[in-house]
Amino acid sequence: MTTTAPTVPGGSRRAANLAAAHGLSVSGARPPLGEYVRQLWGRRHFILAFSRAKLTAQYSQAKLGQLWQVVTPLLNALVYFLIFGLILNADRGLEREVYIPFLVTGVFVFTFTQSSVLAGVRAISGNLGLVRALHFPRASLPISFSLQQLQQLLFSMVILVAVAVGFGSYPRPSWLLVVPVLALQFLFNTGLALIVARMGAKIPDLAQLMPFVLRTWMYGSGVMFSIPIMLRDKPAWLGDVLQWNPAAIYMDLMRFALIDGYGEEYLPAHAWAGALGWAVLVAVGGFVYFWKAEERYGRG
Repeated sequence: MTTTAPTVPGGSRRAANLAAAHGLSVSGARPPLGEYVRQLWGRRHFILAFSRAKLTAQYSQAKLGQLWQVVTPLLNALVYFLIFGLILNADRGLEREVYIPFLVTGVFVFTFTQSSVLAGVRAISGNLGLVRALHFPRASLPISFSLQQLQQLLFSMVILVAVAVGFGSYPRPSWLLVVPVLALQFLFNTGLALIVARMGAKIPDLAQLMPFVLRTWMYGSGVMFSIPIMLRDKPAWLGDVLQWNPAAIYMDLMRFALIDGYGEEYLPAHAWAGALGWAVLVAVGGFVYFWKAEERYGRG
């Protein structure tokens, strides 16, 4: 006859008290927000090195290697020009000398956000071995991927500048605005990557759905056409909604900075305020949202 050992009442409570008395804490427990930020800052060299390693490895199997960082968005721009510029006349109201750099800028800038989101959604689910093996702030991963996409865009900027100059947009003081525009978009992209990283960690199938979401977002962001020109015969509220779209705002600011023929008449009055607001809101909100699930990543 077997007997079952009686359960010790309050055993869990006594174990917790004993652990606290000896300075023990739950493995992988979420630290306070301030401490979490300090831990991230302490891992800054890892974040930078990890992003560089990912960037180098991305095209390591291709014969053209890192050239694909520039060739891929350029080929996308060429396809969009053939379809939307030549066949569908989406350049209505814009001179050809303006439309081509307009289109290339839109493709490069939106690709920056698109790639950050696609990388972010797999940041945790695609690196479970690393997450489970090592103790580090999990936000390091989506931040690294967003930083990787920023470095890739900086390589592409060489082509973007060449296209702008090739169509008559020469260096001028407004080109200095490229720096704050990229900084604000990077903050926005990083916050978005943190949000989808937490969602993707819980719902792995989200990675399969995300390309369709991003394609819809692209078509509504004015990558291939000028929103105010294309919608001038439509209800005003529709144009206002699309122009408050953060992707459209960052594209408009970059076009204004680089393209001579894309003046303030194409730039919404709220552009800079919107760019700053979206960057702060999504970066801070995304960081807090990701941090709240810190202790659940890699479990189950």
